[in-house]
Amino acid sequence: MPAAIEVAGLCKRFGSVTALDHLELTVPEGTVHGLLGPNGAGKTTTVRVLTTLLRPDEGKAEIFGFDVRRNALQVRSIIGLTGQYTTVDDMLTGRENLHMVGKLFRMSTPDIKVRATELLERFDLTEAAGRQAKTYSGGMRRRLDIAATLMSRPQLIFLDEPTAALDPRSRMDVWRIVNELVEEGTTVLLTTQYLEEADHLADSLSVIDSGKVIASGAPDELKAEVGQAWADVTLIDAAAVEKTTQILRERLGTEPVGDPEAMQVHAPLPEGMTLNELLNPLRDSGIAIADVAVRRPTLDDVFLALTGHTATARASEDVKSKKKGGKR
Repeated sequence: MPAAIEVAGLCKRFGSVTALDHLELTVPEGTVHGLLGPNGAGKTTTVRVLTTLLRPDEGKAEIFGFDVRRNALQVRSIIGLTGQYTTVDDMLTGRENLHMVGKLFRMSTPDIKVRATELLERFDLTEAAGRQAKTYSGGMRRRLDIAATLMSRPQLIFLDEPTAALDPRSRMDVWRIVNELVEEGTTVLLTTQYLEEADHLADSLSVIDSGKVIASGAPDELKAEVGQAWADVTLIDAAAVEKTTQILRERLGTEPVGDPEAMQVHAPLPEGMTLNELLNPLRDSGIAIADVAVRRPTLDDVFLALTGHTATARASEDVKSKKKGGKR
């Protein structure tokens, strides 16, 4: 299929920090491509470069054949962007917000009225159209934000963590909207930390860590690469996580991952090995086990296998770093 996005050797630096490190990415037209990774991985920087908000330091980035540096105006005319935080004007009504966006795109007044009415109805906002946006719930604001992105009928939409901080019902509403857009032929680039979201929506994925794409493929293809089942061992005492990880490392010859906050150790379960065979060395060492579960590989397991840590653990590390004054 033709490429909606073509990226090669993309680099972006902020002083001594390399946010994008020779990023490679291809997104076929009419698909949902997910950028999967924790905070600080480079997802938002990628979106900002592709939407012409940041100039790359090196490499090539094209949107439907238009270079993001040389053809910025053409790129902006065919894309839409919904960022991590809603950008609606709280003092305007829902309808007025859409009319304002239409004017910014230099749409005619009749076209603005028709398009705004279509979108308000589609996003179940007709009854609230005359209310100020500050009275909207979080889910309603997000739907209005996406509706504003669609005013100009863009060929490619960037959704940068669109369901962050939304309740489950609102998240499902956004998922439904994304599926409908793709059915109509729109291309979507989705960044997310939610592994379930990527698994549900994306036709293909790029797993990003430290500004690099470390794996690409369909969700099922990436999970198939992990292969074996995984055991989640929950402990009574968080202090035993390190010892448990060491014992399982020696027992399995692989690299289990400990999560002290969850009092868990995640370990690949070799084919043919029983749970008793896995747990006996722990019991012999006096480690108290609260629970153990065996499951098929998930996208979190893919990330763990590729990076040595879960996406959740990495996000937690980033939060701690920021609290201590660190910067990613």
